[in-house]
Amino acid sequence: MKKVLLFTAFILFGCSSPVPVSFGEVLKDSPSIIGKAEYLKSPFVTAGDRVYLVGHQDGSFPELGWHITGEMGGLWDHPVKLLDGFDIQLTVGETPLMLNKASSFTNYPMANRHTFVFEEVGIRADRWQFVPDGKEGMLVQLVLTNETGVKKNLEVSFTGHADLRPTWLGERTNMVDGQDRISFDEDRDTWVAKDEENPWYLVFGADLKSSSHTEAETPYRGKGVSGTLSYSLNLDPRETRTLTFTLAGSYTSEEDALSTYTSIKTDAVSLLKAKKTRYEALAGRSRLTIPDSALQRTFEWLKYNCDWLVRTVPEIGSGITAGIPDYPWWFGVDSEYALKGYMAVGQTEAVYNTIALLDSLSEVTNGNGRIVHEVSTNGAVFNEGNINETPQFASLIWEVYQWNGDRAFLERYFPTVKKGLNWLMSEKDLDGNGFPDGFGMMEIHGLDSEMIDVAAYTQRAFADASAMASELGEVQLAAQYQAKADQLREDINRKFWSEEFNSYADFIGTDQQALHLIEDAIVRADTLNKPWAVEELKATKKSILANPSATPRPFVLHHNWVVNTPMEMGIADPDKALRALETAETFVNPFGVFVTGIDRDESAGSDEGSFKGSKVFSYTGAVMTLPTGVQAVAENNYGRPDQALNYLQRMARTFSYALPGSMYEVSPDYGMITQAWNIYSFAIPIVQQFFGIQPRASKKQVVVTPQFPQTWPSASLENVVIADNALSVFYETTSNGYKIRVEQDRPGWEILLRIRDESDQKGFMVMVGKEEAVPVEGFYEFRTTETELELQVSFDPS
Repeated sequence: MKKVLLFTAFILFGCSSPVPVSFGEVLKDSPSIIGKAEYLKSPFVTAGDRVYLVGHQDGSFPELGWHITGEMGGLWDHPVKLLDGFDIQLTVGETPLMLNKASSFTNYPMANRHTFVFEEVGIRADRWQFVPDGKEGMLVQLVLTNETGVKKNLEVSFTGHADLRPTWLGERTNMVDGQDRISFDEDRDTWVAKDEENPWYLVFGADLKSSSHTEAETPYRGKGVSGTLSYSLNLDPRETRTLTFTLAGSYTSEEDALSTYTSIKTDAVSLLKAKKTRYEALAGRSRLTIPDSALQRTFEWLKYNCDWLVRTVPEIGSGITAGIPDYPWWFGVDSEYALKGYMAVGQTEAVYNTIALLDSLSEVTNGNGRIVHEVSTNGAVFNEGNINETPQFASLIWEVYQWNGDRAFLERYFPTVKKGLNWLMSEKDLDGNGFPDGFGMMEIHGLDSEMIDVAAYTQRAFADASAMASELGEVQLAAQYQAKADQLREDINRKFWSEEFNSYADFIGTDQQALHLIEDAIVRADTLNKPWAVEELKATKKSILANPSATPRPFVLHHNWVVNTPMEMGIADPDKALRALETAETFVNPFGVFVTGIDRDESAGSDEGSFKGSKVFSYTGAVMTLPTGVQAVAENNYGRPDQALNYLQRMARTFSYALPGSMYEVSPDYGMITQAWNIYSFAIPIVQQFFGIQPRASKKQVVVTPQFPQTWPSASLENVVIADNALSVFYETTSNGYKIRVEQDRPGWEILLRIRDESDQKGFMVMVGKEEAVPVEGFYEFRTTETELELQVSFDPS
């Protein structure tokens, strides 16, 4: 009898369900940021490379977005949308409680949490969600706590609002939205939604057996359907329980959707742990430590933001997208800026995948080296390419090669570079002066003559292409390209410079073009109530009419941010550069640089409030992170790190302004809630300029030429990935100078540490050990192939 009783006890113990591990427990030691109460009615995102979810921080899912009106939120599995959103309702006794007015929102690098407190019934609910890597689905976990001393009986209802519809430009690839239908799968205890005309599916259910299910009417526009699953729960006094929902989809088959559903439902916790581990690795690369904690935190989270924007559609490719929610597809120029930053923070896989994708899409679309501008996730090309994107692609290839030293990489893409530069000169420079005609970064109607940014990026492209040709043994071509670059540099400084405005011109064009643009600009400035700009534009118009020119000439009209690209590229003559940088300082507000300078007004210097955009989405009046980052790069190029830091700090004021853990495209809280090129604006000034890390991986050499802001008494940047090596730089001020230490993982690589000669300052000297160094051509240079190099810089009046 004893044996039977013991055996029975074992069975009962062995069959008892283990307490589920909550997502919060997994993430308890992860970084997190709590959002502001005033922005609970604004968007959040939780993202994976296949699927992402956009809703509001209060837990609701309003129709949002303009690219496909009202459809850019919800759950997307590009090139198909799966879900408009979902509703969760708790019923405690006779009291219904909707989880759509959260008291707080907390963002994690790889997950989010909405907190709901229902004091009237003594229940707290936390809604967690995350998207597993590489999966067409997501997990939503509800953590329910009974905060009273009385047992509570709850009903939890989860309503999924399926909307299986194509992405933007779907009609170009015969993606036609059909009516959705929904059916209940008794065996799996799930709702299964399908588009009648396509093999598009959504499956959702939970880890607890439902008590009932009902089909519901969707509250959203479109052809979607809704289904509700209800669950009965008992909560003892002070007890906490979890209920985890799984949502999975497919745009290929029901079998794939069901397979994904099963796998992520079964492995929810392990998938979250794996994603957490991967994000810890992202944080560990190019790890910054500085006295400015706000800037340090911004830089860390921008690395997470970078990962949110990777979008994989296996049938087409994988690459970084421009921004969420309205630009969740692939762009040429956005990538060309951003990928330089991605490389500097060690996110190399995204770099290689994106370049391969842009190259292949451009080849299929254009076939002549021209790089596409905008491509939806179904492969439909919206814009075959603005003029600046082709030269910027060339410079991107050279920049990446500096980091990876991979000759096969260079050999693969140099043919595209050559074709692109040939197209640029043969088809877009009809007057043969070296300045291609056409739209650059400023997509203002009529600004398509010879643009300053196109000229500056073209000059840089020829210089970089010369280096590539030389590397690959094409000596004659290298010489031709370099001669072109040299001539363009001279011509940009001579032909684009305006003494009157102490600035490079917006463009070179005819008087007729300028007068037409002035009329449009006056209307713009007058509409925005910018009297100073109207007055200046009228004076320019009067001057043009009084002094006509039969040939094209430079014009400063809009004070667009692109006038600073010659300094960003380091090709401006030093005297002109310093004057232009001073001019640029007048077109800023506390958050950064105006996209179009004539939009600045008298309040620009002190207005730290929300951006008041128009009802129809527009960049008019905008201050943006890219122009501000370009200005930081430009300042550093001319030895002004303190001014560069000022621009970074302006941008950092917008970090977590609206979405905790992110930085909007338009400062501080307009446009995309996260934007790819933000990493360019921070990683280049910090990694390559303040810390001065310039890799030459093909030569197994890293040049380090630091220039730190005066307000930093110490700084370190650790684990900067360069090919198969990793570099760390440590800086610390002393009572009469500073110390620099450079470490690397792989001996045999050469570290070349360059310290600027400041011998004009009394008592300046550089010591290596007990030996005083001697400068050569403005720099002290120190080399080692060991794993560490350290030196002391002294300013000792004695």
